[in-house]
Amino acid sequence: MRQAIVVVDYDPTWPEVFERLRAPLWEAVQDFALGIEHVGSTSVPGLAAKPIIDIDVVVATEADVALAIERLAVLGYTHQGNLGILGREAFHQPAHLPLHHLYVCLQNSAGLRNHLALRDYLRAHPGAVKAYSALKKRLAQEHAYNIDAYIEGKSDMILAMLKETGFEEDQLDSIREQNRAK
Repeated sequence: MRQAIVVVDYDPTWPEVFERLRAPLWEAVQDFALGIEHVGSTSVPGLAAKPIIDIDVVVATEADVALAIERLAVLGYTHQGNLGILGREAFHQPAHLPLHHLYVCLQNSAGLRNHLALRDYLRAHPGAVKAYSALKKRLAQEHAYNIDAYIEGKSDMILAMLKETGFEEDQLDSIREQNRAK
C-alpha cells in the first residue's frame, strides 16, 4: 500500500532538526567533505513541505564519494545508488533518526546545482514561496497516493524558477526527464 503524501505548513524547528542531523554527519566526513547543505522545501522559511529534511553532503571527487559511502555506512546509512541522477548518491536513513533524505553530491553536479538554485531562489522570492506552497498543498490533496503525479504537477513551476536562475534549456529538459523517470 502506498503512503499518503502529506504537505504541512512550514515548521520553524526544521533548521534545528537539520543541525541535529548534520552534526554526526559532519564529524564523519569533515576531513574531506566541502560542506553539508540543508536543501529542499524544509530549508526555505515559510514554505509548505513534506516533513522530511533533505541533506546534501558536498564532495570534490569520485574518490570522496566512495569514502563518504564507507563513512556513512558506519553511521547506519545504506547506500541506494544514484537513483537516476548522475553526480548524486542517495542513502536510506537509520530508523531511529528523524525523517530525512541524505545525498552525497559532487560539487559541480547538476543535482547539487538544482537543489541549491531552487532553495536560494525561493529564499529570495516570498511570492514564489506562497505560490509554490499553495501548489504543493493542492497537489497533495489531488494526488494523495500518487507521488509520480505529485512530482509531475510541480515540475513546470520548478523549471520556471530554475530558468530564472540561469539554467539552460538543455539542463531544464534533463531535469524534466529525470522527474518523469521517477
